[in-house]
Amino acid sequence: MRKKERVITKFRCTIYEKKLLKIKAKNSGLSLSEFCFRAAFNKEITARLTEEEIEAFKTISTYSRNFTLIGNMFRKRNPQLSDEVYALSKELKEHLNKFKK
Repeated sequence: MRKKERVITKFRCTIYEKKLLKIKAKNSGLSLSEFCFRAAFNKEITARLTEEEIEAFKTISTYSRNFTLIGNMFRKRNPQLSDEVYALSKELKEHLNKFKK
């Protein structure tokens, strides 16, 4: 197989536009060149999660797991309570999926 050839492409912008591009690239966790490449080809650019968002994600994930375990504990004794706890756990998982996107 032949290796793909890489070429350098340059474009002009003002100093302020370059600073703004660097800030947006840093927020998304990409290099400036990768950010410009993805923007030019309309590829997905997602922002990195902040420390607080990561902590919230971990907490919600833990709560979801704990509610599932509580539902398992009450499955035979109180099926109605177990169903409600499972519904809450499912709702938390849906929020986690939205969080990932």
